[in-house]
Amino acid sequence: MPAFSTRPELIGTFGMVASTHWLASAVGMSILERGGNAFDAAVATGFTLQVVEPHLNGPGGEVPAILYSAAEQRVQVVCGQGVAPAAATVEAVRALGLEMIPGTGLLAPCVPGAFGGWLLLLERYGTLRLRDVLEPAIAYAERGWPVLPRIAETIGTVEALFREHWPESAEVWLTGGVPAPGTLYRNPLLAATYARILREAEAGGGSRGAEIESARRAWYQGFVADAIDAFFRTAERFDVSGRRHRGFLRGSDLAAWRATVEDGLARDYRGRWTVHKPGPWTQGPVFLQQLALLEGFDLHAGEMAHADLVHTVTESAKLAFADREAWYGDPAFVEVPMAQLLDAGYAAERRRLVGERASAELRPGRPGGRPPQMPWASGMAGVEAAGIGDPTVSPMGATRGDTCHVDVADRHGNLVACTPSGGWLQSSPAVPGLGFGMGTRAQIFNLQRGHPNVLEPGKRPRSTLSPSLAFRDGEPWMAFGTPGADQQDQWSLNFFVVLTASELNLQQAIDAPMWHTNHFPRSFYPHDSAPGSLVVEERLGADTIGELASRGHQVAQAGPWTQGRLSATARDPGRGVLLAAANPRGMQGYAIGR
Repeated sequence: MPAFSTRPELIGTFGMVASTHWLASAVGMSILERGGNAFDAAVATGFTLQVVEPHLNGPGGEVPAILYSAAEQRVQVVCGQGVAPAAATVEAVRALGLEMIPGTGLLAPCVPGAFGGWLLLLERYGTLRLRDVLEPAIAYAERGWPVLPRIAETIGTVEALFREHWPESAEVWLTGGVPAPGTLYRNPLLAATYARILREAEAGGGSRGAEIESARRAWYQGFVADAIDAFFRTAERFDVSGRRHRGFLRGSDLAAWRATVEDGLARDYRGRWTVHKPGPWTQGPVFLQQLALLEGFDLHAGEMAHADLVHTVTESAKLAFADREAWYGDPAFVEVPMAQLLDAGYAAERRRLVGERASAELRPGRPGGRPPQMPWASGMAGVEAAGIGDPTVSPMGATRGDTCHVDVADRHGNLVACTPSGGWLQSSPAVPGLGFGMGTRAQIFNLQRGHPNVLEPGKRPRSTLSPSLAFRDGEPWMAFGTPGADQQDQWSLNFFVVLTASELNLQQAIDAPMWHTNHFPRSFYPHDSAPGSLVVEERLGADTIGELASRGHQVAQAGPWTQGRLSATARDPGRGVLLAAANPRGMQGYAIGR
């Protein structure tokens, strides 16, 4: 298949920003133009995404970021993933007659970590003041932003839920009825929330660091925490279980939590590349496990639609994600055997399971000889095999595939990739007076005692959010990622494998036909799966699709441009240039730079 590019790969020397919305990318670039660095730009982009993509992320959600700091010459991970409330226990959930945490409503929120994560990135690695990075988001919330068709569809889908059961959300999102695509929409409550935080941060004067700390207190110990506490103590709201529940989250949970900076994990690939990922409190290590498996195969991506490539990558993904289900969890609470899972000998043993035909079995490994423990049954009904390319929402607010992404590279040599998500407008009632709802990431926990990802107070759920950073020839090279829940470390892996096994540039590799499997249990409620499934963009071609079906894959053809929302920024030290590209699917992601 000849290389195709919907847009040019951007090439420049000053700075590059790529994100899932053109307005956010433009805001990030404006920060670089004002003298900010990559981290300042990422924070401003992230706050703007909370406004312009409210169906994909919000202030009540979470964000992990992975970065290379040229000043420190090291890779670090910022954890903006909040933890389970103190009252959220297996016994408390089971006492409600539930076998899993509902995917909507008030039971599933963790501590809202996005605000703390963005502030920590700004404080430790940025250079600008809080006002510089918050003002664009406040302006869009106050004056309006254009409603994407998907926002209008989402609000329309949950309109009855809001009007009948979540009046706080109706106040924010249905002020004039369901908004029409392309019209300007305003969120004055959110604008007022962020404007008040800014006022309180600047009230005492002082240093940049003092302002950021004051803003953190306003959120986690001040008026934001007070509003959340008051709502969760008294409100009972309908959720996807079909019943009304009161939430576990309290102001004391917010006050006890802070975002952190930590080391990630890394693995070399084919002697030239090194990929860095967050730890097993995310699904990020499955990317590294897939690399370990694929290193033993002779991959040629010059012919992108070749059935051998798709088959090998898909079968390797099934094995890696089976290990995710059995072994991943918050390493602050459980011992995750990452050394064994990433060991070359373990990969060689697992690689022998990749056969000529597609597997319909869920086959976790036994690192160190330990027996695996699986939280969910394989093959549970409910997966719509071809329906995960774009975000989908049920009338009860249950969501799949909803996330944003940001990548930035600057002239100083810094790189950062961030994957903000959660706090979706459709998934949890808006907190009165604040203009946003909470994230529902606790639905990823299971209730199986002894499992690494069992619900426990103060614990991080094993997130799907998974930004990526790569080195090439020992040099910091590329920040990249995609929305897509369980598909994140499939679509981004496909992109990376195609890019490194071909002569394609960033944009051509993003534009290449995509695929994924729903073989393993989905991270989100109701944790369904479709063993043996393979969702492909029809651009793979009839011959390739037919060959994959003949090998036993349960192939479902999605639209030609439906799978993935990848973006990337990169450095090419040999040429002395910066590069960027963004996904054309969905017609809203853009890269910008010069």
